[in-house]
Amino acid sequence: MQNLHNKTADQVLALLNADINGLNDRDVNRIRSEYGYNELKETKKKSVFSVFFSQFTDFLVIILLVAALVSIFLRDYESAVVIIAVTILNAFLGTVQHVKAERSLESLKALASPLARVLRNGYKVEIPSREVVVGDIMYLEAGDYVSADCRIIENHSLQANESSLTGESVSVAKSDEKIDAVEVPVADRKNMAFTGTQPQPQLPCPNNNR
Repeated sequence: MQNLHNKTADQVLALLNADINGLNDRDVNRIRSEYGYNELKETKKKSVFSVFFSQFTDFLVIILLVAALVSIFLRDYESAVVIIAVTILNAFLGTVQHVKAERSLESLKALASPLARVLRNGYKVEIPSREVVVGDIMYLEAGDYVSADCRIIENHSLQANESSLTGESVSVAKSDEKIDAVEVPVADRKNMAFTGTQPQPQLPCPNNNR
């Protein structure tokens, strides 16, 4: 995703080749052919056992296992047991992290709004979220889940629940003003709305989900 927080609304529209009146069908087809649909790509899931045993293919782990074999050969069984225990613990922790990452991804998918309101051909229409493209002007309303990361270009006392992003339950006041700093933590980009967060109330913003 490009840094749009440090640009004005006009600069954002120009950068994304967006129009305040929305994209037309030809633009939508062109952009979709370049970037595809607005959805997380599905990958074939590995079983927990496959993930666990794959942890032992790491080069450093292989070195440790060789060291354990050498220790056994030298009858230093205590060292061998310690090394093997460490490698098994490492594999277990790696598997847990992998499973947690997959669950987080599934949670993000579940938070995605099934529908999005955008400007197309000068009209406000409702479309499946997967059909949102880069440069779309999206309207976000209270209770919605944001369909794609976007830069807020018009704000009416907006607050957003970003607990899915930051873990904080307190709503965050949003702004349509640019932020001068380039390096800004995601949670501090007050002029951005992020996928899976909940806005309150309505605002339009152009999608930047590249």
